[in-house]
Amino acid sequence: MRLDFYLSHVTDLARKAAKIAASKGRVTVNGVVVKKANYTVQEGDQICLDDVLLAWPSEGYYLLHKPAGYVCATQDPDHPTVLDLLPSHLGQDLKIVGRLDKDTTGLLLLTTDGQWLHRITSPRNACNKRYRMMLADPISDADLKRLEDGVMLNGESQPTLPAVAQRISDCDIYLTIQEGKYHQVKRMLAAVGNKVEELHRDQIGPLSLDADMQAGEFRELTEEEVAYF
Repeated sequence: MRLDFYLSHVTDLARKAAKIAASKGRVTVNGVVVKKANYTVQEGDQICLDDVLLAWPSEGYYLLHKPAGYVCATQDPDHPTVLDLLPSHLGQDLKIVGRLDKDTTGLLLLTTDGQWLHRITSPRNACNKRYRMMLADPISDADLKRLEDGVMLNGESQPTLPAVAQRISDCDIYLTIQEGKYHQVKRMLAAVGNKVEELHRDQIGPLSLDADMQAGEFRELTEEEVAYF
């Protein structure tokens, strides 16, 4: 990869600052000063900044408590993105695992590991995702049963897969699904004549959102958590 790209991934330097650092002779590759930001470095090279040996970038795995108002995209001309909540040197190469709508809050995973992302999102692996929602109207036991059995969504040819629906109160429920169709949870409630007013995801597979994590905060996953998937 390019030297400036590498430096921006393994240090706190932004891309422009990385170019400046190289141009000032602060960077060596295998003991030789390299001033060109577009110089190609490879794994195995000994790269130093100010005589401090740097590591080769490893895969990143992060858990984010997504706040409302942020879109799950790498760039958006009209709205802030979830990557804006992370330091720039972390967010440059991250992919979003299981997107949430702009006004939906809760557990979001981000990674540089495409295979890990695929294991979570592939329909073959049937990874459960649990949502808590506030509804516009009280929901009946019969409609909860319909959600569990599977409902036909507008524009689809097959009903949704079986789900798990749990009542918290008349207008407050948990819904656990395996699929990830476009706006699926909201469309499922519309199919039983209701409307989702607030939506929050608190679990993906065995991984739950930290109870003390505030909206907008993030942390790196542990090795054990990465191995869940």
